[in-house]
Amino acid sequence: MQIPSEFDEIRPFSPEELPAAYAQLAVDPQFRTAMSYAFPKMPFDVLVAKMNTCKTGLDFEKAFCYPFLKELPISYGKGMEMDATAIDNQGRYTFVSNHRDIVLDSAFLSVLLLDAGFQTTMEIAIGDNLLSLPWIKTLVKINKSFIVQRALTMRQILESSLRLSKYMHFAISEKHENIWIAQREGRAKDSNDRTQTSILKMMSMGGEGSVIDRLLQLHIVPLSISYEMDACDFLKAKEFQLKRDSESFKKSKEDDVISMNTGMFGYKGHIHYQCAPCIDEWLKTLNANRPKSDLYEIIAAHIDTEIHRNYRLYPSNYVSLDLLRDTTEYVNRYSAEDKARFEDYLTSQIARIDLPNKDEAFLRERILTMYANPAINYLATK
Repeated sequence: MQIPSEFDEIRPFSPEELPAAYAQLAVDPQFRTAMSYAFPKMPFDVLVAKMNTCKTGLDFEKAFCYPFLKELPISYGKGMEMDATAIDNQGRYTFVSNHRDIVLDSAFLSVLLLDAGFQTTMEIAIGDNLLSLPWIKTLVKINKSFIVQRALTMRQILESSLRLSKYMHFAISEKHENIWIAQREGRAKDSNDRTQTSILKMMSMGGEGSVIDRLLQLHIVPLSISYEMDACDFLKAKEFQLKRDSESFKKSKEDDVISMNTGMFGYKGHIHYQCAPCIDEWLKTLNANRPKSDLYEIIAAHIDTEIHRNYRLYPSNYVSLDLLRDTTEYVNRYSAEDKARFEDYLTSQIARIDLPNKDEAFLRERILTMYANPAINYLATK
């Protein structure tokens, strides 16, 4: 397939480019170290030889990512599953989801799509702020990721957004791939998941026709991701206090690496993915002549409702909601043991936060809010 050169800076590697990418990784000492943790029983030369048998990004995912990620929720949780009965596994979709974990939200979806009988996984929108190390950038481009460029001037943002949108339309219509993109830039640290209209505006820059026509061409599926436990909850709470105490605070690249590692190998409990129906038929009911700003707000609200109503809630969500409000309104949704277990967990997570002026009451409220917000939003849809 001939891929337009305008996408070269952001697209995944083509099959023809993979041998050179593998060669780069084979001589990178940081990649070698990372693989010794991910595949401790596989000698590095065997791993490199196996890489070179992978002729496509999908081959690479099946050979390396699938077995590693399939085991992860068992080793560091209670397992995972996806309900994809609302969509057709022969279709191609743009999955728009809430965003909890930097790496795993999209990575687990690749596994679950294959388990659901899809013939391919999906291409992943990933911010270039996460690609600080050369080997990580190489690896994600092997692994079917396309790059969202950050820290640009206003003019560059418009140019980059148009190119990104055109690439997403190309990936769906010409490459016949699925796509995953978060509903907002960055994770919702407080788990109050809301779709940014700027994401929808970007998505509708490519394609042809009205805003409705252009979004129809992407076949959007709202996807709800529910982790019983958030391995990074204490890191998110710490960031909240740092931002509260210093207006100039900014996360470092090292902070992102720590979050990625903690999310990967921290305890996650049970994980559930739920696909809402594709919104194509609903989009067709909208008046395309409405002001664009109104349309984006209406569509974002619909996606939010679909994501919220499809959360899988756990005792931790209801316990947090009652603790946050100092009530027992939802005591029928959890046991005394569930509550005691979560309160012990909360204490232990706060103890992990290393700050010189640690505000434990504030940190407790922040973590409780993270777990309570999915319940608040879910109940609001009922």
